[in-house]
Amino acid sequence: MMSEAPFRPREKLFEQQKYYQSVHKYTHLKGPYDKITSVAIPLFLAGTSIFMIGRGIYNMSHGIGKKA
Repeated sequence: MMSEAPFRPREKLFEQQKYYQSVHKYTHLKGPYDKITSVAIPLFLAGTSIFMIGRGIYNMSHGIGKKA
């Protein structure tokens, strides 16, 4: 029975492992684009939701946007 070839050579994997283990940052911020996915996007979503909640409260308190 033949085994499937690995996606990457073992040497490359060990090289990357050594790099990521030597970086002294939090685990979720080690990659080059990890700050975008774990910091910027949640901040954007939180800011948008706070803005929309605030606008809704303002509209309700002033009676703006009623249907009938």
